[in-house]
Amino acid sequence: MFFFNPLYLIFVSPALLLALWAQMRVKSTYHEGQRVDARLTGAAAARHILDQAGCYDVGIEVSQGMLTDHYDPTHRVLRLSPEVYHNRSAASVGIAAHEAGHALQHAEKYAPLAIRNAAVPVAQFGSSAAIILFMIGLFMVMAENALGHGLAIAGLIGFGGVAVFQLVNLPVEFDASNRAKRILDQYGIVDEHGAAAVRRVLNAAAWTYVAATLQAILMLLYFIFRFSQVAGGSRD
Repeated sequence: MFFFNPLYLIFVSPALLLALWAQMRVKSTYHEGQRVDARLTGAAAARHILDQAGCYDVGIEVSQGMLTDHYDPTHRVLRLSPEVYHNRSAASVGIAAHEAGHALQHAEKYAPLAIRNAAVPVAQFGSSAAIILFMIGLFMVMAENALGHGLAIAGLIGFGGVAVFQLVNLPVEFDASNRAKRILDQYGIVDEHGAAAVRRVLNAAAWTYVAATLQAILMLLYFIFRFSQVAGGSRD
């Protein structure tokens, strides 16, 4: 009903195209950056950054898979993919430093990060249950069931939480990348050539966050449009 509807594809195609381009760009800059040497491995660079900031209690672990790197604020641990963890490359230290940037945000009680972490349950609900609620509600509206409007609106609110989460996530990710670029240069972990490679990798990754935000907003607009169509038709 939704995801195979040509109108849905028209709504979200700009975000899908941007996401496809961004993913291709991330992979190409990552592989290029892995061929540029750095002074430390990704794990060693992250450890140095954390220790310099006094974050001795933040652990660093290997996470299986490619580009599965993330910071876990609940357990206060950086999880780095094997290539990032072990390799002495600009791409590895750039990604590791980005994740270390999130740990520094956490230690400093960076407000956007706190808001993002608080919004995670809403985003998780909105990405699954809210869409189901909306679809059931819309079917009930078409069947002229009075409960349908409430369910559909609840679904819209839930998915609106996803859009808000993505909007709040943007400054968090941009700040972590900016910290990584600045710190790697400050500590001399990469040279000028390496710093350029780090910028390319992190700038490409930034576009994936922009694409995710755009997709959430366009999907929300599509669902609002469909609800207004169906609700208007049911009144007629």
